[in-house]
Amino acid sequence: MDINKEILNLDWKREPYGLYEPIEYTLAAGGKRVRPQLAMIASQLFGGKDEEVLPAALALEVFHNFTLLHDDVMDKADVRRGRPTVHVKWNENTAILSGDQMLIEAYKLLSGVPADKLPKVLQLFNKMATEICEGQQYDVDFESQEQVAIEEYLKMIRLKTSVLLANALQTGAYIAGADERAQEVLYKFGIHIGLAFQIQDDILDVWGDPKTFGKAVGGDISCNKKTFVYLEAVRRLGDEAMRRKIKGDEARPATEAKSLEKWYSQVLEDNTEKITAVKEIFELLDVRSACEKVVEDYTRKALALLEQLPQNEATEQLRQLANKLNTRKD
Repeated sequence: MDINKEILNLDWKREPYGLYEPIEYTLAAGGKRVRPQLAMIASQLFGGKDEEVLPAALALEVFHNFTLLHDDVMDKADVRRGRPTVHVKWNENTAILSGDQMLIEAYKLLSGVPADKLPKVLQLFNKMATEICEGQQYDVDFESQEQVAIEEYLKMIRLKTSVLLANALQTGAYIAGADERAQEVLYKFGIHIGLAFQIQDDILDVWGDPKTFGKAVGGDISCNKKTFVYLEAVRRLGDEAMRRKIKGDEARPATEAKSLEKWYSQVLEDNTEKITAVKEIFELLDVRSACEKVVEDYTRKALALLEQLPQNEATEQLRQLANKLNTRKD
């Protein structure tokens, strides 16, 4: 089943057009369609029927895109998937209201799963939706929080990013009749690839190619977001071994720490100089290679979990998808 075709076949030609046209615009922009893919593959892993899991797969994609509309308003992001964000193309009120309608549409789609599976699917979906909101609030809190521990950040991205991937996998497996142990293994797999996915996204925000990334490079730096890249830089600036490594200059790390703190205390109209300066600090500290290793570690943990599941074409698809997601350049 071509999941992208199914998403594009959703009918948004309704009135009032001001409400539905931004939804069509958002879903037509493409994207990786990772969440619906995971739901479909997880179902296939256990011999499920595509038509039974399809409503949940579509609901997950619509829900995911609803969160992006609201995130872009909160982050003041101008570009998404290489196109103007909804609040830029229309306005903030439209982005909020169309996003609200997308949430409603996600639940309407979800109601199409087999009736005997619906109560559990709703329970899983509601838990996931609540956790994503909690993760988003932590993300907002961190912008004004003076210090954020790496463990706090990992908790935030587990909630904001990983649980949606994990839910897609568990839901697909559950609808197909997988037992609780298999569902749990797939859920953990989703958590690990989600953590790797978000850290890779943090890396791309600094070092990605603007032509392929689909978002403005340096956007997290502009917004003073304390991403994994930033937190690893802070950790390294406080590390004694790193102090000796930076050109043998004991004072250099302290200078760079003050510079990083200065840049991350400012909200600027033009962030060109800020992005360049912060990126230079990250590169001085060799932060990129450290973050890439963490991505590799989470991906390896995820792939190890797949050994506990039936080995068939669907399992191989999950392996390929995990590797593709976490070595991506966009």
